Amino acid sequence: MARTTAYAPRTISLVTELLHPALQPDPSAIQRVHDQLFRLGSPPYSSFVVSPSGPALSNPSPVPGSSSFAAFRHDRFHFCEELSSVTYDEFAARVRSVAEKVAAQRGLAFFTAQQVTLRTLVNPRAFKDSRAYLKNAMFGFDDETDVFGVEPALLGIRFVFPPTPDRPGSHSLRIESWANDPRSLFLEVVSTYGGVRADAALVQVEENIHQSYRFLTEPAMRFVAGFDTRGGDLAEGEDETGEDGEDDGRS
Repeated sequence: MARTTAYAPRTISLVTELLHPALQPDPSAIQRVHDQLFRLGSPPYSSFVVSPSGPALSNPSPVPGSSSFAAFRHDRFHFCEELSSVTYDEFAARVRSVAEKVAAQRGLAFFTAQQVTLRTLVNPRAFKDSRAYLKNAMFGFDDETDVFGVEPALLGIRFVFPPTPDRPGSHSLRIESWANDPRSLFLEVVSTYGGVRADAALVQVEENIHQSYRFLTEPAMRFVAGFDTRGGDLAEGEDETGEDGEDDGRS
């Protein structure tokens, strides 16, 4: 019988793009926003830079592979937190606040769409290898993969969900083993939402990020838990809680 179990998701990536009609990049507008954020105190980004693709606000990378920036291209605002300490709700509030200020400086009236990408890791409770969890529990495979002559190094599945009256936006969900750590299961949701006025408070932009996170941590996690049953590959007497520990606060 399937267990319902709580996981401690470890968020590794928070990304959103706000698409808009093409504009010539304007570094001076972004610099004015940067100055305004510093005057308000506790600015979310410490640096202002100009690259060939457009101006950006950024923070130093404390660990290899990490990034924290907001880039302003000719047709989109691109916000990204990779392996950072920013939580999803802090990220959502940051996107709204900075996007409102930049949209005002640029005279933007409308964002044509928003895309949200969230990535997280969890450890299955009853399996010490996420590949065994996927192959044996979720997929119910026996020896079907023997035809390839070698065991797959990575397994995964993808779903695409259209909008519903109760849940706006489309959602593409990936569930895969993770090459960097066989114990961890990788989940990614890519959500696409419709347009929103840019010359008003961007409450919906913030809510869309919350909506994507709820999709990832509620129905997606319940789906994962439904296959994470007793009878996995943990050794007899081994702690089923695995090594998740407490949520690191980035989720």
